[in-house]
Amino acid sequence: MEMSQTDPAPLARPDRAAPFRLGRMLLRDPAPLLATCVLLVIVFSAIFGAELVGETATKPNFALRNAAPQFEHGFAYLLGADNLGRSVMGRLVLGARTTIAIAAGAVVLSLSIGGALGLVAGSRPGLLSDVIMRLTDIIMAFPSLLIALIVLYLLGPGIGNLVLVLAVTRIPVYLRTVRAEVMEIRRRPFVAAARSMGAGQGWIMRKHLVPLVLPTLFTIAAVDFAAVIIAESGLSFLGLGVQPPDFTWGSMVASGRGYISSAWWLAALPGVMILATTLSLAVLANWVRLATDPAQSWRFFRASKGSST
Repeated sequence: MEMSQTDPAPLARPDRAAPFRLGRMLLRDPAPLLATCVLLVIVFSAIFGAELVGETATKPNFALRNAAPQFEHGFAYLLGADNLGRSVMGRLVLGARTTIAIAAGAVVLSLSIGGALGLVAGSRPGLLSDVIMRLTDIIMAFPSLLIALIVLYLLGPGIGNLVLVLAVTRIPVYLRTVRAEVMEIRRRPFVAAARSMGAGQGWIMRKHLVPLVLPTLFTIAAVDFAAVIIAESGLSFLGLGVQPPDFTWGSMVASGRGYISSAWWLAALPGVMILATTLSLAVLANWVRLATDPAQSWRFFRASKGSST
């Protein structure tokens, strides 16, 4: 059967049962399942938490200044109150929205720019590729925290500037990874076969390169999401992140550090949320990488067969 010019090397049909297989594998593995549940609770709180906590997170109540975790004043004060009598639980919920929004914006922006530049640098070797890689080397030559401090000092702290500087410092991670993946995939026989049958560079990139690079990018993005949360928390802790009245978990740690001896929960609980989120992301990203890797996924199937017997 002859092959049309518009479809010189059709790919195999996608495996529509793959997500269901991954779901069944996830249910059999307690560690990534717990990590998924933690992340779902945090995301749910970030989306719908503002309606649940009401004004307890923003309205001062001086009668409850630095109140310890308790049940007497309702569920909102289960984790105590801050130095202005605001609910720590409510502020954790609202802080989750800002923290996740900043991290998501930075990751999406850096993944999009870095992935696009990596595709260009890997698929079109030459002067343009060299220029892109030299610019990447310049960014990587400076510590990311130092770049963030300088840019935020010049532009001023704020959510938009924070997202921009965090994205710029993470672009080289995606760019270099995609470039290496693309240069390796370009040497595979099916790409050479598609090129010999008349496929253009754009078609090869869209049908072969992008689908094979995306799983790696998503895995890196999950791990990088945790790194961005830590970086944002550090900048907010230094006073160069989100400014009042907005706040994140990092700024909550910064505001609570002066009360460590008398109200430890003000700094400890936001730190626990940062730890739980980043650890859950790392565990889930590592599990997805192993479960989707054909060279490693057989371990999960063997473990599931062993448990069933």
